[in-house]
Formats: sequence, C-alpha cells, structure tokens
Amino acid sequence: MTCASCANRIERKLNKLDGVTATVNYATEKARVTVPEGYDPALLISEVEKTGYTAALPRRERDAAADNPSGDADPELTSLRQRLVGSVVLTVPVIAMSMIPALQFPFWQWASLALAAPVIVWAAWPFHRAAWTNLKHGTATMDTLISMGTGAAFLWSLYALFLGTAGEPGMTHAFEFTIAPSDGAANIYLEVGAGVTMFILAGRYFEKRSKRQAGAALRALLELGAKEVSVLRDGREVQIPTTELAAGDEFVVRPGEKIATDGVVVSGTSAVDASMLTGESAPVEVAEGDTVTGATVNAGGRLVVRASRVGSDTQLAQMAQLVEDAQSGKAEVQRLADRISGVFVPIVIGIAVAVLGAWLGAGFPVAAAFTAAVAVLVIACPCALGLATPTALLVGTGRGAQMGVLIKGPEVLESTRTVDTVVLDKTGTVTTGRMTLVDVVVEPGVDRAELLRFAGALEHASEHPIARAIAAGAAAEVGPLPDPEHFENAAGAGVQGVVDGTAVVVGRESLLADWSQQLSPEVAAAKARAEGEGKTVVAVGWDGRARGVLVVADAVKPTSARAVAELRRLGLTPVLLTGDNAAVARRIGAEVGIDEVIAEVLPQEKVAVVARLQRAGRVVAMVGDGVNDAPALAQADLGLAMGSGTDAAIEAADITLVGGDLRAAVDAIRLSRRTLATIKTNLFWAFAYNVAAIPIAALGMLNPMLAGAAMAFSSVFVVGNSLRLRGFRSVTR
Repeated sequence: MTCASCANRIERKLNKLDGVTATVNYATEKARVTVPEGYDPALLISEVEKTGYTAALPRRERDAAADNPSGDADPELTSLRQRLVGSVVLTVPVIAMSMIPALQFPFWQWASLALAAPVIVWAAWPFHRAAWTNLKHGTATMDTLISMGTGAAFLWSLYALFLGTAGEPGMTHAFEFTIAPSDGAANIYLEVGAGVTMFILAGRYFEKRSKRQAGAALRALLELGAKEVSVLRDGREVQIPTTELAAGDEFVVRPGEKIATDGVVVSGTSAVDASMLTGESAPVEVAEGDTVTGATVNAGGRLVVRASRVGSDTQLAQMAQLVEDAQSGKAEVQRLADRISGVFVPIVIGIAVAVLGAWLGAGFPVAAAFTAAVAVLVIACPCALGLATPTALLVGTGRGAQMGVLIKGPEVLESTRTVDTVVLDKTGTVTTGRMTLVDVVVEPGVDRAELLRFAGALEHASEHPIARAIAAGAAAEVGPLPDPEHFENAAGAGVQGVVDGTAVVVGRESLLADWSQQLSPEVAAAKARAEGEGKTVVAVGWDGRARGVLVVADAVKPTSARAVAELRRLGLTPVLLTGDNAAVARRIGAEVGIDEVIAEVLPQEKVAVVARLQRAGRVVAMVGDGVNDAPALAQADLGLAMGSGTDAAIEAADITLVGGDLRAAVDAIRLSRRTLATIKTNLFWAFAYNVAAIPIAALGMLNPMLAGAAMAFSSVFVVGNSLRLRGFRSVTR
C-alpha cells in the first residue's frame, strides 16, 4: 500500500464479501477482519490479491522476533533510502545544467540523459510498478500521475534527442521567459522527470520511516517481561526461558529481579515495584497468598511464586492486545495530498487527453499536439507537492527536537487542531513519579536534624523504595549519614537497629507500639491528616519513646501548575486520570488547578475512560508515561508520552515529550498546530502553481525553461515557508 486510498480500496473489497466486516489500517499495515465461523482465511487473501495487493496471515510478535533475532533493518525502507540517495546524487547536476545556461557545455544534453535515465527508470520504479497495478484494476492514484509525468517527460526527451534537434552539439535552453508555441523537437524535460522523482522519493522515505514505528509499542511491551526464570524442580533451582514456564510451576524471584509471570506468592515477603507496569510510584507489600503480576520488580526480599497465568493470558500480554486493538480502531487520518489527488489525478489525465485530441482535431502536427499534452502532465506533476509535507515536517520536528518535543509523523498533526480535552496521567506526568520526603513532624523537645540523622542512617541500609526516599531526603538536609552498628528488617512493618549506640525503630505505628512507644495526640493527628491526603507516613522512635513521623509522597512537579494554566489558554479542558486513591487525586488536582478528577481507575480501564470521553463528543489528547497508559495513548485522538516514562508508553504515543516537563505538552500542541497550518499552506500553493500553469501548457505556450523556473520557484516558496517554523518559540522561555 502506498497511500491511504490503497487501504480504503482493500477495505471496500473485503467488506463486499458475504458476512465479512473488515477494517484496514494503513499505518500498521494490518486488516482486522470479522468472519463467520469456519470461514476460510485463504478467501480473504485471494480477494486482497485480486485488488492488486498482497496479504498474509498474522504471526505473533515473538515468532516474528525469532525469525529476525538481530533486528535487521526493514528491506523496503533500505531500498527507498538507496533510491533516494542515488536520485539526489544524479539529479542535482541535471537540474543545475538545465537551469543555468553557463553550465551548458557542448553535449550537455547527453550528459543529462546519462544521469537522468537511472533516476527516471530505476529510482522511480516503485511509482511505475504501482501505476501499472492501478491501471490493471482500473484505478488511478498519485503514483499514476507521477509515473505518467516522469515517463512522458523522459520519452519525449528521448524523441527530441534522437529524432528531433535537441541532440545537436551546442544546443542550449536559453534563459528567457517568453512564451511561444513549439513542436517540442528541440526541448528536453529530463530535469523535470528526475527532479520530480527525487522530491517524491524524499517524501515517501520520511513517510515510510515513521510508519514502520507503528508496531514498536507491542514489541516494547513484550520486551518488558523477564527473559529467563529460576524454576524449582525437585528442590533445586533450574534456569529456563520464560516461554517454557507452565501454569503451576513454582519459581524464585530474588531482590532486584523481574517477576516472570502472573502468580501467587508461596513463601517470602517483599515490596514489589509495579511502577513500570502501573505507573504508580508507591511499592506494594506482598506476602504468602498475595497475587503478583509479571514484569513487576521485586524490590525487597526473596520470593517463591506459583505461576497462575502464562503466555497470552498474563496481564502484560493483555495490555499488548489492548494497544493493538486501540491502534487498529483509531480513525485513519487521510493524508491531505491523497485527498486532493483523488480528484486532481483523474482531472489532469483527462485534460491531457483532451488537449491531445483538440490539437490533433485542429489539424496541428502530431509532435505539437503531443508536446502540449506532455506539457500538461509535466507541469501538473507535483514537484512542490513532494516538498510540501516533508519540509514542513522536517523543520517543525527539528525545531521540536530542540525544545524536547518529538513528533512521529504528519498523521498526528491534524488531530491537534480539533483537540478540546487533555487527559493527564498523575504519576510521572503531573507528579515526579518518585517517592520523596515531603514533611517531618517531631514530638515536643525533639531535634529535627537528630531525627532525620537516626532515621536516615537506618533507612539507608534498606533497599525499600520508601526507605530510599527517606535516606535521600535526610542526607540532603543533614549531610553524610552514619552507618548503623546493627540492622534488622521487620518484614512488612519497618526496620530497627542501632545508630551511634542508640536503639532506633523506624516503620509502621504498630511496630513502635510493639516497643511500647506511642505517638502524642498532636503528632498522631498530623499523621492522620497526611494519610487522609494519600501520603505515606513512617514513625520514628528511640530510647523508649516515639520521636516523630516522616511523611513521604509523590511530589508535584514544580512546572505542572503553569503547564495546566497554559493548556487552558489553548482552549483545552484538563482531566486528571489516575489509579491512585481519590484523596490523593483530589489533592494533586487542587494543587495544579484541575477540576475534573477521575481516580481509582484500573490499568485496563484507562482506555475505556478515554473512549467514554470520545463518545461524549470530546476530541481527546492523552499525556502519560507508564505501560498502563500505552493503550489509552493509542486510543486517544492524540497521544503524548513523557520521555521520562517507559518505552512502551513512548512507542504507543504520537508525540514524545523529552525531559518530563509537562509544559512541553503545551509546546507540542502549539508546534503541531503551527506545522499543520504550514503544510496546508504549502499544499495549497503547490497545487495553485500547477493549476495556474495547466492552461498555458494546454495552449502549447510553455517552454522548458519557463517550466523549470516555475517548478523551482514553487519549490523555493514551499521550502521558504517551511523554514519559518525555525522561529517557533517555547512557552518555557
């Protein structure tokens, strides 16, 4: 498939079959087909082949990866790149010689032929092949016009060189703007044929490169899982690939290792970091009988887990399926050039045929009639159109990259114009995504620095994420922390040990109660308020008394409130979406200025929330960073992933925001809208030049030099208009 109209044609053909409902996605190059029970898939493939395309039954991502373990480059993309590089090297001298009379040495026209022939025949071969396929099926696309224009220019140039007077020594194209009828025998169009090929190839290459990334979200999801696992067999640990794991197998997970698959803890206690899967920063305490999810990380002690779900039944695999479903169901954004060319191509071909018939009917020579018809095709052949989208996209994305905004391709730009709602994931997007020490409440007479020093020293010896947050906060405030003389982990309750000869207890209030240490009413009230806001509170005591509490939470990024205000100025309604509890969500929403808060949403429900907003008539942009955000990012009309997030979220999104500053989302939407406006302007003028020149060509009054000058001017205009995007300014400056 070479354009969105190809996907539409295949979709229409498949839907004509009895009982078949099909959706063809041009971006992912996949068809999702619903058929009656017992339907032979070979019939579907046969129907696609009758339409002039090829098809194959899908394979699992793991099978595809096994067939290509080294991850070799896409051969189709490599071929396009080779054709583009070759055409650039060969075409630039041809255009220079044709446009600059001073370079037109004796026999320059034959040198142009030697350089242009490989470009028009070899480099443009994909266009010729697609045009032939279209012809066999009675259709026409932009490939048809490109092939006819470049082919006609080349064939007429051969006629002029070998049978006309263009091949004579000393032939020149005089640099003049006068228009006069001609039989065409002294004119060559090689620079037009080669130039059009070069520019269109450039556009196709950049389009193909961005399109090939469509399936990367699924690969990123699958790669999150553990690759090997230690299974218990007859009391011994045996290392096997996770693909050989069966339901009921018991396997070992050491601290720092990924949990291989969904299961139930058989023995051991630990804190499990699920942030890469759920996006939520707080670790989850697990013990015997608790369920755990594959791809999460064991952040504490040794666990033995009994596998309950493996392969395609796991939560990770189901999330991968959600991403694929959301991608397949997303409404395709028709490329603007394809929309216009759907009408433009047949009209131009019709005009060329009519001009040929009119000249012959008026009694003019065949050469003059053919020259006028070829001139129509040549001037209508979309040279500036080949530059309109790629140059604006390249300049826009280049400027975006300087500001930390990565736009994947032109398909994403149209939705930014109509977006009216922006859904913000909380953890890692609005907040830092890391547990941070945010408050210290001490008992009367207790020195804050001493409490931080004792608690920080003890927590520094622990690997628990909350302990690391306390240790980091303490070290930042009081400086280097002493090493504990004795350390003991109280499973699921906290830690205890000796620091500088003092017995210190840090953990749950119940742990201190075991040592007969009680918080005062004032400190207990402060603890209750913090917990009511969804924060984590750790109590500290020594020498037989409770000494205070440490408050740990996921802190709001300092730029989030400003970013929300800027989003409102763009006419967007912000919505906070999180799996966290409602108290935490409301507190964060109030802090950054978001009124609409949707909390306690399970990972698989986030995509449903986005779909519900869309059904309510909203055009939704989604900003997230966790794997659980990936399906929602794919479902949204515009997906924006924080660069500080997971690879799966980044790959599923349309735009990546490098650096984690939410204000980059504002820049992304502003820049995308500006780039889309530039592309539309470019497309308008690219077609305007062609349409204005077609009547002149039809009258046989378009000499090659004027055609070349018009082509160059339209291209310069398009490039110059695109370069204006370099002056785009970020809201952060």
